[in-house]
Amino acid sequence: MPSFDVVSEVDMHEVRNAVDQAGREVTNRFDFKGTDAHFELEDNRITLHAQVDFQLQQMLDILLPKLAKRGVDIDCLDTSAEPVTSGQKVYQVVTIRSGIDQELAKKIIRLVKDAKLKVQTAIQGEKLRVTGKKRDDLQAVIALLKQADLDLPLQYENFRD
Repeated sequence: MPSFDVVSEVDMHEVRNAVDQAGREVTNRFDFKGTDAHFELEDNRITLHAQVDFQLQQMLDILLPKLAKRGVDIDCLDTSAEPVTSGQKVYQVVTIRSGIDQELAKKIIRLVKDAKLKVQTAIQGEKLRVTGKKRDDLQAVIALLKQADLDLPLQYENFRD
């Protein structure tokens, strides 16, 4: 039976390259001279360090286009964390979301079932496996998920006939 996987992955190598590029730009910019503004990338978190909130926003405005140019979907970033002040420094944590959590997986399954397509959807860890008898049904599911307003970018891989 034909099947494919729905995943949400981020190329961490491209993220590291974009963070390095943004860091070089921050060190070379005149408005950041003499400040200890820098980026840190650890696991799935990018930490922006600066002296004032305004500089944090400027650093974010430098980082986001660098990520977009390298093919990283900006929707996978969680920038909702408030800046934290510690002494005379300010930092903000930007989380990189990857993988489909249980809540989103159930939402996707409900969306597919409500469309009344003849496919089966199963949760397999941080991805979903969609199987069906006809290739056209699977393509309809992909079209449905592309139109859906989900807060995480999805990729479709491992399509088998």
